[in-house]
Amino acid sequence: MNVLIGVTGSIAAYKAAEVVSALRKAGVNTTVVMTESATRLVGPETFRSLSGNPVRVGLWEEVTGEPIHIAMAVEQDVVAVVPATANIIGKVAGGICDDLLSTVLISTRAPVIVAPAMNENMYLNPVVQENIGKLKDLGVTFIEPERGWLACGVEGVGRLADPAAIVETIMAVAKSRTGGGDARSGPPGGDLAGKKIIITGGATREPIDAVRFISNRSSGKMAVALAESAAKRGAETVLISGSRSVAAPRGARVVDVETADEMRAAIESEWEDADCIVMAAAVCDFKPESVHGGKLKRASSLEIKLVSTEDIVGGLARDRAGRVVVGFALETENEIEAARAKLKKKNLDLIFVNNPGREGCDFGSDNNAGYLIDGSGGVEEIGLMSKYELADRILDSASAILS
Repeated sequence: MNVLIGVTGSIAAYKAAEVVSALRKAGVNTTVVMTESATRLVGPETFRSLSGNPVRVGLWEEVTGEPIHIAMAVEQDVVAVVPATANIIGKVAGGICDDLLSTVLISTRAPVIVAPAMNENMYLNPVVQENIGKLKDLGVTFIEPERGWLACGVEGVGRLADPAAIVETIMAVAKSRTGGGDARSGPPGGDLAGKKIIITGGATREPIDAVRFISNRSSGKMAVALAESAAKRGAETVLISGSRSVAAPRGARVVDVETADEMRAAIESEWEDADCIVMAAAVCDFKPESVHGGKLKRASSLEIKLVSTEDIVGGLARDRAGRVVVGFALETENEIEAARAKLKKKNLDLIFVNNPGREGCDFGSDNNAGYLIDGSGGVEEIGLMSKYELADRILDSASAILS
């Protein structure tokens, strides 16, 4: 397992030493890249001693026959910036690469984790928040800073997250990405090799008129994590996706759809030779009975008659012919009881249920927690973890049924 830690010029740079030390103790091959500003706060020799590897600072250092930033970018399973300043966040969000770290971040195809640390006024600045939002939309995982005593002598949000939590996130993401083989095609010997897995994800949109629609707040992150994990484990993976806020997964064939009817049709076209389907999509339960051909004009009131959309997963489970069907449920109360009822009614093999009101599990989060329930009603509680780690847990259970 190879992890690159980027250290920037925040006073919290000294805490990165704890992260590097913990990763090495865990057997992770850790490389450190520092910005020039970071070397004014912590000496490179500290990180060389803790990591056991040379520390890179300059863009023009030669490692092999190829440029240093390319050599370092392609070798990693995870790239994490600890701590991350507003400067490095802004650079990457703007596509600027004028030093070694920013150039590695622009060049890598590995998952990127960012742990910001800065003054509260800087962190909450609308421009910084816009840059953070842009990177999140592109699939970058952020470990949010804590509220506490800051180096500038005030209390506020902006303190680097606990190093142990940072290490835990790095390890979870790295473990979900390693195991041999190329992440874009999946290892030929993976436990899902020879299987075809359909993943549905994102939010469907049901049109009201030519410009308006009914939808929901699903980000599609869970489905992307599932698709990348299935592909890495050797499966022929198809992601059928509604609207999502993250980039397409590597290793999966993506079919983009808009409405619930389009999603159902896309599934039916892939279903015949599939072995398993994981229904992580947030499919609208209702749609307008009729769609206005143009744009509705503003009025003092508007009545829209809604009708139910078709129950996609229930229909599939009735005609499964040996296929494994995994459902997802979002509940805000009595999660286990509601999920068990849905599992039985829809004849599912597994169902994962979560509550978006639970701390750390809000819409758009990079993490999730909940309960995984099997066909006999057995319940496994899943604590808060990254969606990539959760994806592997769900696929572990699906794989056991398939084997």
